[in-house]
Amino acid sequence: MSLAERYGLVKSQIAEATTRAGRGADEVTLIVVTKNHPTRLVFDLLDLGARDFGENRDQEAAPKAAEVRATQAPEHRWHFIGQLQSNKVKSVVEYASSVHSLDRQSLLEALGKATANRPAPLDVFIQLNLTDDPARGGIQFADLHPFAEKVLQHRGLRLVGVMGVASLDQQLERDFSAIRSASERLQELAPEANLISAGMSEDFATAIAYGATHLRIGTAITGNRQY
Repeated sequence: MSLAERYGLVKSQIAEATTRAGRGADEVTLIVVTKNHPTRLVFDLLDLGARDFGENRDQEAAPKAAEVRATQAPEHRWHFIGQLQSNKVKSVVEYASSVHSLDRQSLLEALGKATANRPAPLDVFIQLNLTDDPARGGIQFADLHPFAEKVLQHRGLRLVGVMGVASLDQQLERDFSAIRSASERLQELAPEANLISAGMSEDFATAIAYGATHLRIGTAITGNRQY
């Protein structure tokens, strides 16, 4: 299939999944993950109507975003979706409209410092750790409120919701239910932080059923990555 066909197919599958879930298609943002692909792909996707793009490595995302910004491209948004090193924060906040992977105190401090004088706040999602292993990245459910309270203290950051990745054992309903529960818990503290970043190429239909508002879809649209 061509890029246009894959993009159209995923859009129709999202529409079907939102209908089954009793939700509107406008409740879901499709983020096309363009990592490991050339900037040309971003331009092609813009022509197809895509406006949200996801990257997980600053050394690739920064020049790609700059190349697109230097053209007469339609208004669009970059989402940083991977683990973010603190020493890359100053670069990322220059082009990203949101960071989906706020997962630790040291990163919060770096983001808070880098955005203190930002004209518009940076949207951030708290990344969840869905396991019992504290060594895994992300915030444990029990620590969500205390960590969120610290996020809310930074005026350059806007806490918009939670992010989660389903585990490799394919217990999708369990994992997406946990993510939804965490979202509901976060809204007890911050009612406006009601977004859920969850769902990728293999599982986005299930994620939609459990309330996902931001889907991070790569291969199903972009095809095989160019390593």
